[in-house]
Amino acid sequence: MVTLNDYVLKETAWCPGCGNFGIRQAVKEALVEMGLAPHQVMLVSGVGQAAKLPIYISGNSFTGLHGRSLPAAQAIKLANPALKVFVFGGDGDGYAEGGNHLLHAVRRNVDLTYLVHDNQVFGLTKGQASPTSQIGSKGGITPEGTRMPNFNPLPFAVSLDIGFVARSFSGDKEHLKTMIKAATNYPGFALIDVLQPCVTFNKVNTFQWYKERVYYLPDDYDPTNKTLAFEKANEFGDKIPIGIIYKSNRPAYQAAIPNPDDDPVVLKPHNPADYAFLNKENEV
Repeated sequence: MVTLNDYVLKETAWCPGCGNFGIRQAVKEALVEMGLAPHQVMLVSGVGQAAKLPIYISGNSFTGLHGRSLPAAQAIKLANPALKVFVFGGDGDGYAEGGNHLLHAVRRNVDLTYLVHDNQVFGLTKGQASPTSQIGSKGGITPEGTRMPNFNPLPFAVSLDIGFVARSFSGDKEHLKTMIKAATNYPGFALIDVLQPCVTFNKVNTFQWYKERVYYLPDDYDPTNKTLAFEKANEFGDKIPIGIIYKSNRPAYQAAIPNPDDDPVVLKPHNPADYAFLNKENEV
């Protein structure tokens, strides 16, 4: 039986009060409640404060380049379909450097869960404006406020007919756990945009700011209604809906492109002795 003790939380370099702590705890509890042991999951990330989550919790992990986590995560899932793959990154990592990879991950619909810690700044590099920073947001290199409109990932994802897209809030652990479990159970690519306050560099979008604005989508909300999904996806300001924004019945990559003559790499027969040469030093 999996318990919370199976997922050891390690010392972090996050600022005290960072919203990342709430996300990490929600992930840990969701994995336990789903009965997933550390050896059954793969935690993938790029670079950034949010992307450090996999090294701050026990389990299989892979850390790659900034914004390049999704290609690696898709390869991992296709090589070993038995793994539950979770990807972590910030809004800079996911929507700036990783924007092109996100687009094609949505198109492919490989079965994995992508949690974007959306704090509307580049937190690791001292608070520069990120793609989701709102117009007027001030920072070290935008002292007069950023003048570009912010990128909203939700209508973008809906427009591509994403399989599953949700929004949650790191200050509401129970809601976030519910979204993580729903995304994990969805047989395709699932994006969760997590509103995650940066207590050091973002003095506007604080925990209190979000608590005054977020609200749960009603029980009778239909996430398969694309028109309604666009409406809710674009709602961000005085009121911000959280919940499952949109779901489609698109088949996952593995089902849409079957290849019965070629087993996943993990299932192919192999002899460990054939790879002994990897442990030998190269001869000069």
